[in-house]
Amino acid sequence: TSLIEAELFGHEAGAFTGASGARLGRFELAHGGTLVLEGVETLALDLQVKLLRVLQERIVEPLGAESGRAVDVRVIATTARDLREAVEAGAFREDLYYRINVFPIHLPSLAERKSDIPLLAKALLERMEVNQHYRLTNSAMKLLTEYNYEGNIRELRNLLSRALVLADTNVIDDQVSAVQQ
Repeated sequence: TSLIEAELFGHEAGAFTGASGARLGRFELAHGGTLVLEGVETLALDLQVKLLRVLQERIVEPLGAESGRAVDVRVIATTARDLREAVEAGAFREDLYYRINVFPIHLPSLAERKSDIPLLAKALLERMEVNQHYRLTNSAMKLLTEYNYEGNIRELRNLLSRALVLADTNVIDDQVSAVQQ
């Protein structure tokens, strides 16, 4: 928890073992901008309290600091879990839920929007290309669109990355079926 806390809120020199110097946290680094908190549902309850305090008071308290520092940050929190269910299960603070649930955007899973896969696969391949332009065959694309992506776009990216490792040309075909095992 203290490493995540130090990453988010920063720390002063000597705040914990190995903290040889002061370091700004993500909130201070994002001052005046936007901070994306991925997987906010995984934060421990004690960190949820500190996050709530930052969101309400707009003051961040680095580990080992004697006073807080003002921050002006827009926060976008992402989650793979239904936070309402997490609140009901006691795994997520209700007050934090209401604080971050200002403008919820539900993005269906990749399995629910198969028609996006060809465009996403093409865009991901373009980002992965170093010195070579890769092309997916129609049969490879068919396999990709039929696959059930539990890991969403990250899983699609990983499948494509493995296919590139297995590819001996710039055409990706049967490598896709090999990496889906």
